[in-house]
Amino acid sequence: MVVENEVLPYWQWLWRGEGAALADGEGAIVRFGIIVLTLFVLALVGGFIVSLIRNGPVKAGERTYRTLVGGIGDLLRISPTRVWALAWLAIKESLRRRVWVALVVFGLILLSSSWFLGANFREPAPLYISLVTGWASLLVLLTALLTAAFSLPNDIKQKTIYTVATKPVRPVEIVLGRMLGFTVIGTALLAVMGVGSWFFVNGSLAHSHTIDKQSLTTLRDADGASLGLEGETSIDAFHKHAIDLGAEGEGLALMTHGHTHAIAGDDGDASVSEAQDYLRARVPQRGKIKFYNQQGVQVSKGISVGNEWAYRSFIQGASQAAAVWTFEGVNQSTLLEDEEGGQYLPVSLIVRVYRSYKGVIEEAIQGSIQLRNPETQVKSTLRVFPAKDFAIDTFDFANEQTDTEQNEITILDDLVSSDGRVEVIVQCLDRGQYFGFAQADCFVRRPEGSPLWNFVKGYLAIWMQMVIVIAIAVTMSTFLSGPIAMVAAVSFIVLGFFRAYFLKIALGESYGGGPVESFVRLVTQMNVMSPFPERTSGVVAMEAVDDVFQGAMRAVSYVLPDFSQYLDRVSYVASGFSIPADALARDLTVCLAYVVGLAIAGYFCLRTREVAK
Repeated sequence: MVVENEVLPYWQWLWRGEGAALADGEGAIVRFGIIVLTLFVLALVGGFIVSLIRNGPVKAGERTYRTLVGGIGDLLRISPTRVWALAWLAIKESLRRRVWVALVVFGLILLSSSWFLGANFREPAPLYISLVTGWASLLVLLTALLTAAFSLPNDIKQKTIYTVATKPVRPVEIVLGRMLGFTVIGTALLAVMGVGSWFFVNGSLAHSHTIDKQSLTTLRDADGASLGLEGETSIDAFHKHAIDLGAEGEGLALMTHGHTHAIAGDDGDASVSEAQDYLRARVPQRGKIKFYNQQGVQVSKGISVGNEWAYRSFIQGASQAAAVWTFEGVNQSTLLEDEEGGQYLPVSLIVRVYRSYKGVIEEAIQGSIQLRNPETQVKSTLRVFPAKDFAIDTFDFANEQTDTEQNEITILDDLVSSDGRVEVIVQCLDRGQYFGFAQADCFVRRPEGSPLWNFVKGYLAIWMQMVIVIAIAVTMSTFLSGPIAMVAAVSFIVLGFFRAYFLKIALGESYGGGPVESFVRLVTQMNVMSPFPERTSGVVAMEAVDDVFQGAMRAVSYVLPDFSQYLDRVSYVASGFSIPADALARDLTVCLAYVVGLAIAGYFCLRTREVAK
């Protein structure tokens, strides 16, 4: 799984972020306060200037003061009863607009998807989960956007708003009521889609096998005693499994296409269970990565093999090059217990293989993995493995090990340092071949969470997107007409999905310069890497205009919701990893901040609008 941005602990993210203290200004609460204060001052000054132009200096100051004081009073006297009554009106309005059609469309998509989806993929579960979450997100966001953006403008246009605005109802209650009502409708739609998605994914992936009796062979020890059987299953759902059966006929179908099967019975009459482990909720304990070059010298990153995306660095085979992860906090509780009562350290690894020459394509590239104590440099015996490109491979290191000199050691006593650190060393053994790694590609497996709860958390991420979209659309509709409000909301949302790239342009970190320079390069067919041949007055003017645009873009980026992070949360579910509780708490906090901020902004926009006055 790709993890480009580390998820900080919630309280660290909230108070100090990546800084050393609150005063560094890196915490979310500090940034939120700065943004709120800046927007408040801009809104106050902007409102005063508009009133100054319309009414003159005396009335401008009076009206600004009355609006500010009256607004604070209204915000402090919100009635939950009136908010719910207005929310109920929004719910009935949505039902009259037949929002349930989104469920019909979603059902048709699930029914027709079986025509072009199958289980003949190496990892079918991520494909199915991405399908259902992607369509659910699209349909719910589109429905929420259309209902929220056109509701208030239509009421104002048809003058039905008078039946509400003439009552003892505050504008803030109208805004909150709309947001709450549309959120309830969207929540109901999303809940139905989520339940349907869960049964669809499990039903589509469910299958079983029979044992191919002709493939069974008996395993015997040195004395000729039977140890069990090995063989294969039948080919079902476009694949088959290698199987290992114990002496009593019980065993396991080995991992293929991202799942296994339990086997129970006796020899050839053993029965194979339904597919297991398609849906996972792995809880990784991640470490810090460092690279060593061909001479064994530590470097900041590995070799580039020409990939434009520099997420992973590569190490050269048949050399001293290595990728080393350091894990902290390794203790007795980190080790898991096997069926025989022994303990082991569970390590998982994702390898990207780069072949500089084809070689024997049927043979896997060989790699090695071992544990090392960062203090004493004691290493466990080298463990050779065939690399599985872009697949999660598991290594269970028993607590009882032997070191490189064949001395008996244990992980906790000899390979873990006094402060709880252990290193995992991975190398490529084949000459001319390369292994690629990122920091998130190696982790210690903690006890897994519930796949069902993880699936719910994935839909909760979609729900938070929906709530923010509703808040944006309702706020836009308080001062814009329906179509314009929808276009403005869509623009805001699209920029939110591409916020990282938008911010990269604003900071001048993207190739090709700012907006004007990029346009000039496009028209003149000049590539983004070449500098301008001469620094003429036109180039200077272009850069000056770009500085203005980029400053405005930086300001806008501070209030853009980062919708891409919610997509990242859904990708956790598809990849079989548990969404961290810190990430979920962070996303809920951001969602609440946007709802509160947009509700207040929408209130003041509606309050200053000539509606039923």
